[in-house]
Amino acid sequence: MTSSRRTVLVHLDTPATELTSSALELLTLARSLGRVEAVTLASPSLTTLAQLGAYGVELVRQAEPAEDLGPHAPHSTALVAEALARAADVSGAAVVLLASTFPNKESAARLAFLTGAGLVIDAAAIGVSDEGHVVGSKRVLAGSWDTSCEIVTDLAVLTVRANAVVPEPAEAAVETTVEGFAVVPSTLAKAGVPTSREVHEAEHGDGPARPALAEAAFVVAGGRGTFGDFTPVEDLADALGAAVGATRDCVDEGWIGHDAQIGQTGVTIAPRVYVGAGISGAPHHRGGMQASQVIVAVNNDPDCPLFEISDFAVVGDLHEVLPQAAERIREHRAQA
Repeated sequence: MTSSRRTVLVHLDTPATELTSSALELLTLARSLGRVEAVTLASPSLTTLAQLGAYGVELVRQAEPAEDLGPHAPHSTALVAEALARAADVSGAAVVLLASTFPNKESAARLAFLTGAGLVIDAAAIGVSDEGHVVGSKRVLAGSWDTSCEIVTDLAVLTVRANAVVPEPAEAAVETTVEGFAVVPSTLAKAGVPTSREVHEAEHGDGPARPALAEAAFVVAGGRGTFGDFTPVEDLADALGAAVGATRDCVDEGWIGHDAQIGQTGVTIAPRVYVGAGISGAPHHRGGMQASQVIVAVNNDPDCPLFEISDFAVVGDLHEVLPQAAERIREHRAQA
């Protein structure tokens, strides 16, 4: 199928407020694959509609369940999967894209099961083969292998990692309309709707709210070499507008919360820039950050294993290096 004929559905996580950077990335990717339509389980706000218009999306398909399932229904992974399956059927879509969050991965798996679709989780790039099939590329085995997965089924479902592309609006803005479509939830979907939901914002230190670790374009992480003092790490993060991360050792010591842990038993990240300070580079940590586009390591040990995979290595005390870097960054931004 040619890209001009292919319909690509993009699931929107936050339509009632405004679109996240991850959603804008999905829309950018989707335009390279075909005609883009958005799918929501809640009414899009005026801000969201303006963003969609700027990114070339003419149609939003809003799911309309046959019965009222409460305000938390859009967070039911089973209902999301059934709504996307119905939207794909109504639109004749060939591709469905979702941001790579934990709930979305579950929804994508359910969707693939319901429709018999090919599934790629955590794609870092998407292309099209010579035969016209969608190809999802990703790193596996703790970041040691790069793979490309060609989806040969009629429907391709992919969750896409944050920072896969730089969001870019369409060449010309369009008017976006909303069209409802009926969804009859299954007994399973109705049974899995949350009755309450509370969001806990992750924020470390006394600084301003920082981007979510899994989605951040810039990440500054601290390890055992901080000796529990994350002040330099947080200061550099705030200068960069970055998220704060940590190794498992720091979490085990109680120096920082588990939501900041990067690694095979924590959060897997792929930022544009990763700064690791006082981190040796144990395999379980490397497995969670090795897909970063640019890796900067700061360590006073010249034989630090993290240096082996770093694009830039600084041998020095992080408590001296990071404050200097933060100061220079602030000076540069003040002059810009």
